[in-house]
Amino acid sequence: MRENRRRADGPVDGGLCGPLTVADVLALPVLAAGRPEVVTGAARLDRQVRWVHITELTDPASFLKGGELVLTTGMPLPDEPAQVRRYVDELADVEAAALVIELVRRYHRPPDTLVRACRNRGLPLVTLAHDVNFLEVTQVVHSLLLGNRTDALRRTQRIHEAFTALTLRGAGPEDVVRAGAEMSGRTVVLENLVHQALVCEPSGGTVEEALNGWERRSRATPSGDGAGMRGPEGWLVAPVEYQGERWGRVAMLPGRAGGSGPFAPEHVTVLERTAMALTIARLIRGAPWERSAHRSVLRDLAERRHRSPDEARARFGALGLPTGPGGFLAVLVETPAQDDTERQEIRLTEELRAAGVPALIGALTPGRVGVLLALRASRPWRTVVERLAGTALAVDPRAVLSVGSQVTDLCDAARSFREAARVAEATPPGLAPPAGRTFHEVADIGLRGLLYALRDDIRVQEYAERRLGRLVDHDTRHGTELLATLRHYLDAAGSKTAAARLGGVSRETLYQRLRAVERLVDCDLESGEQRTALHVALTALDVLRAPGTTRDSD
Repeated sequence: MRENRRRADGPVDGGLCGPLTVADVLALPVLAAGRPEVVTGAARLDRQVRWVHITELTDPASFLKGGELVLTTGMPLPDEPAQVRRYVDELADVEAAALVIELVRRYHRPPDTLVRACRNRGLPLVTLAHDVNFLEVTQVVHSLLLGNRTDALRRTQRIHEAFTALTLRGAGPEDVVRAGAEMSGRTVVLENLVHQALVCEPSGGTVEEALNGWERRSRATPSGDGAGMRGPEGWLVAPVEYQGERWGRVAMLPGRAGGSGPFAPEHVTVLERTAMALTIARLIRGAPWERSAHRSVLRDLAERRHRSPDEARARFGALGLPTGPGGFLAVLVETPAQDDTERQEIRLTEELRAAGVPALIGALTPGRVGVLLALRASRPWRTVVERLAGTALAVDPRAVLSVGSQVTDLCDAARSFREAARVAEATPPGLAPPAGRTFHEVADIGLRGLLYALRDDIRVQEYAERRLGRLVDHDTRHGTELLATLRHYLDAAGSKTAAARLGGVSRETLYQRLRAVERLVDCDLESGEQRTALHVALTALDVLRAPGTTRDSD
């Protein structure tokens, strides 16, 4: 029974085991042979057994320290009800684990006064229908207890060695919290002083179960000077410090079964070592962990890496950000100087914080910072983005902002980020936003932008070459300007008079050149469809010839 319970409740790697309980001892073959029957205290069989004590004294409590399983034949039990109550009271006062009485020599059923007294004091009373060798019981249980203590020492040593290794290799908060969860078989969460959950490593549950309503639940759980079980949910919490001051805390959540006292001493050891390793990591790593947490959640939202919508909302909300009515908008800030990425991230965070706009901000790649704005319905997003643009341009005047579409559901943030990325891809370097704006949006993607975004597609390159290749070759070999003539003609929307004026040539010269163009590209320039096809090809050729138009040169 004991081993089965440990496999069911313990961590996957066979880590921490709970204490030996009354139920565990009763299931041992040496006691099970006596056909034990629980008369009172069936709900308290999870009490820890620290020792076994055989007694035939009328006042055994003076020899007990608490946690003992008391074995007796019942021979010394007094007959007076008051003395029976005193006997039970003394056992209960020293917190004996249970009273086991053999119904063989003196009694064949437990006295009613004994049953009532045990029931009133909540002391488990167990009867044995058959004779049991009490000495053998003590030997078996004590060997288990001593073996457990030896195992506990070994496990504690392994815990210390594991966290020492993490500290020596400079592990970050994610690695430390993950190690705590794996070694304890419990969900572990790192939070800062304002109850924002920065790292969550679930064990035996899901992220959304752990983080749902996090701030409210966390505020209901008080802190203390050391590790301890606190709050209505029975969290095991320990402080994390930074430069001698409390920075936050790490919490270990009880298993799904809940109940009182769900943690073993080894769980406390794991949590204390987790908190210590986090304190050291906080000293070693200068970058604020809040920024790392925002970056992690932002990337998962942008790439839709969350397991479920509930998990996305739980992680977003656990950082103190609103998930309710309103909207969400993705903004990408491209900065040519990749060294400025972190500076952009910091300045944008400060700006939005000063403006009171909740947002996730983080570097997605070198040179690209992502922002996910959580907007109130009453606040227009353009004003916020213009403010962001002003900050980004102050850091780097060459910065470019691209905006996706506003979405109403947090789980659709990935779509807004995809649209913002398409806008960024369709914006050639140095292209200024439309007049009156400091950012680019989806509506700005015209033909040139579309072809710029598709510039590495071999089909675009083949199309431009197939339609205009012969014309370009002719100009190169003969020094003519037929391609320029075609451009003037298309820009003039087919007006030969306007095209001649644009090219600075006579109408007769223009006619001759246009006939040469028609012959080389094999088309009728009077056809609107043909002119459109040539206009697309010419725009594609311009995009492909522009500097920095291949991915390798980006």
